Amino acid sequence: MAKLSSINKNERRKKLVKQYAAKYEKLKAIANDQSLDESERLMARLKMAELPRNANPTRVRNRCATTGRPRGYYRKFGINRIELRDLGNKGLIPGLTKSSW
Repeated sequence: MAKLSSINKNERRKKLVKQYAAKYEKLKAIANDQSLDESERLMARLKMAELPRNANPTRVRNRCATTGRPRGYYRKFGINRIELRDLGNKGLIPGLTKSSW
């Protein structure tokens, strides 16, 4: 089980990302638009820099839904490798079968 403070910190980051998503995408589109003047693009980058750091989507960490473990995360299932194996062996994940040869 991961530290509760780490899990809570990540949840706060998710909330901030959601809050600033529209503004962030708009500024990023302006900053990457080659047809605009260089000064306009620079101003967009400066405004992006004024946003909170945790509003950047890359700061959110994928964590296991059951344990909060940050490593060995399977995006398709939303859990880590250890939980995937445990739940798969118990037959609790539909469509997942253990192979043996």
